Amino acid sequence: MMRLQADWMTHPGTVAVFDALCDHNAWFVGGCVRDGLLGKRVDDIDITTDATPETVLNCAEAAGLRAVPTGIDHGTVTVIAHDKPHEITTLRRDIETDGRHATVAFSTDIAEDAARRDFTINALYATRSGEVLDPNGEGVHDLQNRRVRFIGDAARRIEEDYLRILRFFRFHAHYADPAEGLDPDGLAACAAHVEGLHRIAKERVTAELLKLLSAPDPAPAVAAMEHSGVLSAILPGATSRLLTILTAVEGALPHDAIRRLATLGGEDTANHLRLSRAEITRLALYHDEMVSTKSPGELGYRFGLEPARDMLALRAALQERTVTAADDAEVERGAAAEFPVEAADLMPGLEGPALGQRLRELEKRWIDSGFDLKKEALLG
Repeated sequence: MMRLQADWMTHPGTVAVFDALCDHNAWFVGGCVRDGLLGKRVDDIDITTDATPETVLNCAEAAGLRAVPTGIDHGTVTVIAHDKPHEITTLRRDIETDGRHATVAFSTDIAEDAARRDFTINALYATRSGEVLDPNGEGVHDLQNRRVRFIGDAARRIEEDYLRILRFFRFHAHYADPAEGLDPDGLAACAAHVEGLHRIAKERVTAELLKLLSAPDPAPAVAAMEHSGVLSAILPGATSRLLTILTAVEGALPHDAIRRLATLGGEDTANHLRLSRAEITRLALYHDEMVSTKSPGELGYRFGLEPARDMLALRAALQERTVTAADDAEVERGAAAEFPVEAADLMPGLEGPALGQRLRELEKRWIDSGFDLKKEALLG
């Protein structure tokens, strides 16, 4: 029997939540079980129970815990205990689905609840003491073998919620063996249902894509998206080629989704995705600086260390080369440099546009010198 053992299971708030539900069956479920078994960090604790949402609310109130009906129509109540939120959802079975939303009925059967989930590795449950339950009989095996597969018929799972197409690629990038290809049945079903993605809100599509691009190496999954027609469905004109090169030259850089998104290209990315203003600004800047002639030092000086390193990696990928230690050292030097001349140093002799022009000229001389020229030399 497989057991789950993790510190978060014995957090005082989590213990209090299970104590509050003591008259009802309750289990850890989904991501916290999956990631706990893999030894990954767990921040979000999901619990399922045979108690109805109203009963969960009453149990929490009786135990002096704060409860919020965050999704009560779908059976979800968030209970906060010792400042830690726990999302508690009543066991469910699907009555009707339309590719975006599901009409559910509450259940007392854990097998019914497991059957409506997307992937085998997400249909894992654990008792409060850590006994792992695998109602479908495939989740533990797939998790151990790092395989991402739909539960039952892949086409049917996708037709229930077309966002599962993107989740299939995202979960492969984060959880599957990188040496193995994507599950062929799942991949074929995704390709056959690609038009369903047009029914999904841009916000949901964007969130899934950015999570995928945050994986350690998203390139194989994105390449599979391109070959199956999924990538062009959400981002017309996009290609995975440059992303594959970028992930090979990123080195120790953080797994940044916007940097990686910049490699995909495509037609009007900001219009097809729902990005924040800050993300749109970063994306446009990266596109511009990938092809600029600024030196690594100037990139560091003008944009700061981390953005400059992103730009340098993107430029290297575009040129199909590596980022050299000398380039990185120059970026660091530029990021730490401070232009020694101020407007006051040129006044009262200059003012207005002439003052601005002279400052720019001196700044260029200073940058071209490798940030070596001192104020006296620049003003002399």
